[in-house]
Amino acid sequence: MHLSLTDEALMEQIRNNDTQALEALFNRYYKQLCQFCAVYIKDDALAEEVIANLFIKVWDNRAEARILNVKNYLFTAAKNLSLNQLQKKKEPVHSIEGATICTSVLQDTNTPFKILSGRESYNEILSLIDSLPQGQRQVLLMSRVDDMCKHQIAGILGISVRTVETTLYQSIKKLREMLKGSPNFTAGT
Repeated sequence: MHLSLTDEALMEQIRNNDTQALEALFNRYYKQLCQFCAVYIKDDALAEEVIANLFIKVWDNRAEARILNVKNYLFTAAKNLSLNQLQKKKEPVHSIEGATICTSVLQDTNTPFKILSGRESYNEILSLIDSLPQGQRQVLLMSRVDDMCKHQIAGILGISVRTVETTLYQSIKKLREMLKGSPNFTAGT
């Protein structure tokens, strides 16, 4: 019965103390939210813990919660909880090896990802990504590592598609500038 309900209908059932509705919402979004959270905190087990805590908070605050768009709420809350977790312990980006990077998405021929020829340059690029401002780093990782489209990023972050495009452009531009100033990279590499 609960599988056919909309997210908002499930939230209404949760407000009425229906634990099966919470379980249905949990099953609907748990895996996606864990993967999304792991983009930020780079630890699958910790991501699972963060998302489990998110659903506990949804249950604990069910009487007061007036959520209009459940999916956006869950992803925004997951993002905020992930960022809070990072504030507790700032973790650098350790690897982008498992990420699927589509070359058609990377329309530019001189991207940092294409320059990853040696281990030294690889580590330097990861360090440079870590040094980006949080907003730029977040949009870049969601776009290039998590392979999310601009509309998905905008919906999750609660910003306009134009802001996503501008932020992505700024982050790539800043990475290029940092790479040009780096002794390990030369023009045309």
